Amino acid sequence: MIKFENHLGAIEISQDYFANLVGHAASECFGVAGMVESTASQGLRYILKKDEAQDKGVKVRTVAGGLVIDLHIAVTYGVNISAIVNKVRYTVEEATGLQVAKVNVFVDDMKQ
Repeated sequence: MIKFENHLGAIEISQDYFANLVGHAASECFGVAGMVESTASQGLRYILKKDEAQDKGVKVRTVAGGLVIDLHIAVTYGVNISAIVNKVRYTVEEATGLQVAKVNVFVDDMKQ
């Protein structure tokens, strides 16, 4: 759960919402072949359930009042990483109204 407080009250947004939002935004980008498990628990859950994890490849946390997004992806050759970062940042800021401090993109696999 991501929680921010301001003068009007508290804002709480679930990790599942962020995972879907970020995963969908990244998957729409040209050259992104898919999401990759970012933690051992995500990989184990995939093996046991044989189902795509909702939070596959996405980790969102708060640091100093801003969001930090870690994104683990598989790409095709020639992809523009900065376009992915900008798309994810814009989508999250427009949907939630929260400031994105940093988007870390980890290219874990390359497809042809």
